[in-house]
Amino acid sequence: MKWNPKTALLSRVVTLAALVAAVLVAVTSPPPARDVAPLRIMGEIQHFSLERNPRTVKLPRFLDAGGRETGLDALRGKVVVLNFWATWCAPCVHEMPSLDRLAAHFKGRPLALVALNEDRGGATVAAPFLARMGLTHLALYIDPKGVVQRALGVASLPTTIIFDARGRLVGRLAMPADWAAPEALALIEHFVSRAR
Repeated sequence: MKWNPKTALLSRVVTLAALVAAVLVAVTSPPPARDVAPLRIMGEIQHFSLERNPRTVKLPRFLDAGGRETGLDALRGKVVVLNFWATWCAPCVHEMPSLDRLAAHFKGRPLALVALNEDRGGATVAAPFLARMGLTHLALYIDPKGVVQRALGVASLPTTIIFDARGRLVGRLAMPADWAAPEALALIEHFVSRAR
């Protein structure tokens, strides 16, 4: 094939344009999101549903065990594992010890486990129940009128919703699980390790 200076120049221009385009894509593409959970969600939490676009949610206030009003805003800077439960819910009762072990596992780290009780009797029913079960690492919170439950569209108990340290809802599981299982601990660790 005979050498043609116009073809050679055109080939170099096309190659240079492709190189410039590749550099521009690399420089202008956003870095991979560091706060997106691992894609391998399996085992006990295989049905955990990640939010594609984590978002901040304004929630109604609820009560602590002493009857004082509080909310998730008081926990900003911590990963929040918000669990909806009731004493009359057998799957909830079965799940509670694993939540207690989860809270113990992350003690001293930026994690708050909010066990939000939905019994109409509130703390008078829930506090003795937790004491009888020997669950010492769970702080009791009360939502006796179900306002937080409705605000988050929780249709069944137990449901666990996770908020990252920036207060964004990152995912939920609308069924019981062993929250002390390795895969559950790994999921929570993913968010706790990114808390600042």
